[in-house]
Amino acid sequence: MSISERFDCHYCKDSLLGKKYIMKEDTQYCTKCYENLFANCCEGCSSSIGCNCKDLSYKDRHWHEQCFKCAKCSRSLVEKAFAAKDDLLLCTECYAHDYSSKCSTCKKTIMPGGVTYQDKPWHRECFLCIGCRKQLSGQRFTSRENYPYCLECFSNLYAKKCVGCTKAITSLAGAKYISFEERQWHSECFTCMQCSVSLVGRGFLTQRDNILCTDCGREK
Repeated sequence: MSISERFDCHYCKDSLLGKKYIMKEDTQYCTKCYENLFANCCEGCSSSIGCNCKDLSYKDRHWHEQCFKCAKCSRSLVEKAFAAKDDLLLCTECYAHDYSSKCSTCKKTIMPGGVTYQDKPWHRECFLCIGCRKQLSGQRFTSRENYPYCLECFSNLYAKKCVGCTKAITSLAGAKYISFEERQWHSECFTCMQCSVSLVGRGFLTQRDNILCTDCGREK
């Protein structure tokens, strides 16, 4: 650039030689004109964000670095996780305290990834079998009268008992069973009392409390 050439602010025409300036879309501006024309207004203090300040933005809104803080506790949100609620920015602690669900057992705040059962939230460590108090998160379970039970407790308390092996019968564990005259058997336990042949899908006879295949029943 020769001495005869001028290098002026595009807006106010003041010379920029030896001065700080800012380029925008291949056009030069003095810092004052640039701030007046293009600087964003801070959401926190309502003043413009000058060339010497860091401009922090979120969804077309802008803040000075020192103004980017939680609307409730005023802690800085710079380089920290935060949440938005009704145009307010909140740190995760304040958001959780005011807006997150509360555990149905301990009543404390639940962060995302709480267990949900019957439209109610629980911490994973609070969602327990009502019988043995074992954690049910990630396990198969059932309920009775709105109380959650692990399969073992539910079977011991409420399931029908097999006449053959006396163990609980529960379809929740995938077991099939036979019912006859208010008595139940696991399908594998429904056998002839005398020869032990399976009676599933076959005719059988009764002798007092015993069940017999037709062959053994005729011999009696």
